[in-house]
Amino acid sequence: MKALVAVLGGDGIGPDVVAQAVQVLEATAQLGGHHFELAPALFGGAAIDVHGDGLPPATLDLCRRADAVLLGAIGGPKWSAPDAKVRPETALLALRRELGVFANLRPVAVHPALRDASPIRPEVIDGVDFVFVRELTGGIYFGEKRRTATDATDVCTYSVAEIERVTRVAGQLARARRKRVTSIDKSNVLETSRLWRTVAGRVIAAEFPDVALEHMLVDAAAMHLIRRPRDFDVLLTENMFGDILTDEASMLAGSLGVLPSASLGEGRRGLYEPIHGSAPDIAGRGIANPIGTILSAALLLRHSLGLEREALAIETAVGRVLDAGARTADIAAPGAKTVGTGEMGAAIVAALRHASS
Repeated sequence: MKALVAVLGGDGIGPDVVAQAVQVLEATAQLGGHHFELAPALFGGAAIDVHGDGLPPATLDLCRRADAVLLGAIGGPKWSAPDAKVRPETALLALRRELGVFANLRPVAVHPALRDASPIRPEVIDGVDFVFVRELTGGIYFGEKRRTATDATDVCTYSVAEIERVTRVAGQLARARRKRVTSIDKSNVLETSRLWRTVAGRVIAAEFPDVALEHMLVDAAAMHLIRRPRDFDVLLTENMFGDILTDEASMLAGSLGVLPSASLGEGRRGLYEPIHGSAPDIAGRGIANPIGTILSAALLLRHSLGLEREALAIETAVGRVLDAGARTADIAAPGAKTVGTGEMGAAIVAALRHASS
C-alpha cells in the first residue's frame, strides 16, 4: 500500500513523541511491504513563530492531500497570553473543521500491567474497556464569542444534523462491541442537551434497534466513570463534555500519556493524536511517554488505511513492552527505574520486528 501521511509535530513534547510514532510507522511499512510518505509540516505555536499563523496554507494543503494526519500536541505558555491575537488552539479547531472530522474516538482500556499506575483501586479498573465518541466540530468551542470590558459570552449551538451524524458513529461502533451506548448531556439545564437527548434517542431507536441506549447527566457520568467504569461500552458526548470527561477517564488507564485518539469524518481520512497536551515543562528532555502517540498511529492504520493486521501488531507490541516492565516516568512506581521517550519507542519497534521474524 502507498499512503501519504501528514506529520505535524506541533509544540512542546509533540515532536518528541511523534518521532517515535514515525519510527513505528516506518518499521510497519518495511515489515509489511508498504510505502508511507511521512511528510512533516509546521503547525500550532511552531507555525506561529515562523509564519504568524498556526495553520499556514502549505500545512493545510498537505493535510487536505494526505490520506491521514498524525499530530503530536500544540500550545504552551508562550502563546497563551489572554490578549494573544493568534493561538495554537484556534489552528487545531480550524484544521478539524477544514478536514470535516466531526467524531473523535477516544478508547480507554486498562492494560493489566498498568493496574498499579492508576490512582483508582485495581478491583475497580480491572477489565475496563470503553470508548468515547465525542462530537468535535460543534458546540461551545465553535459558537459565537463576544467579550467586552465587563462581560464575555460563548454561544453553544447544535443542529439536528450534527447530532444525528455523530450518534450514527456511536451506534455503529457499539454494534461492533457490546451493543450499549451511554449518551451524556445536561438536559435538566441546557436546551442544546434537550435537543441532544431527543435526537440521539430517535436515531438509536430507529437505526440501531439492537443497541441499548442509556441517557445520563454529565455530572452523574463524571461520578460513575470512577465508581463503576466497567459498566460503560460506548459513551456519546457533545464537544466540551467529551473533552473534560476523557481527561478524567485517562486516570483509569494510569496516565494521559498512554491514550490515543482518532478524529473521523465521512471519508477515510482522519486526524490522529494522543489525548495529552504539549507539556512544555518536559519538552526536549526525553522523558515524555510516546505510547499514546504510537497507539494513535495504530488507529491511523486501522481507520484511514484499512490495515487492521498492522494496527493489531503495534498494539500487541506495546502490550508486550509493558508486560516486560518498561515504564516512562508517568506510569512508573515511585523510585522505580524508568526509560526515556526514545528507549520506549525503540523497545516497541524491537517488539514489532521480533513478532514478525
